[in-house]
Amino acid sequence: MEDSQIIALYFARDERAIKETDEKYGKICFRIANNILDNEEDSKECINDTYLSVWNQIPPTHPQNFMAFLCKIVRNLSLKKMEYLYAKKRTPNAVVSLSELEMILADRPLPPTMEDEEIGKLISDFLRKEKEGVRNVFIRRYWYFDSVGDIAKRYGFSESKVKSMLHHTRNRLRKYLEREGVWL
Repeated sequence: MEDSQIIALYFARDERAIKETDEKYGKICFRIANNILDNEEDSKECINDTYLSVWNQIPPTHPQNFMAFLCKIVRNLSLKKMEYLYAKKRTPNAVVSLSELEMILADRPLPPTMEDEEIGKLISDFLRKEKEGVRNVFIRRYWYFDSVGDIAKRYGFSESKVKSMLHHTRNRLRKYLEREGVWL
């Protein structure tokens, strides 16, 4: 079923919308949640919470990219769940991925005019200028929390090449953000 048809089901308050969403996007939602939580039961719970959130947001929201809309919700809910469940014992994939980005992300307050959405837009602008392969590796690591090994297999690279690509991309991103006035 097309995304527009699924969204129409949500607008009609037809419960088949959830079934269709799960059939089309359940696997990717599970993968995102499980990469973060590393627990099948908690991941399934996050997916159910995602579907509830989507049900509550549509209408009035009418997402332009339904898959991205879902992925963002499941990712955020999974990160919140991880924070709640594993206050000190976090899952390795998510912790390693986030710690790699600590050097890039501002640790001190941002300029008063700089909001999270603006930084997100700057990062998106930066990634659009990168080569497709570099952009895909970066997104797989820091959005989907894929392991370096999984990324290497997916794209046919060695693990050392993936690590090198990520290192160089993080450095370019840091310099780009500094030029754009984000204090690091």
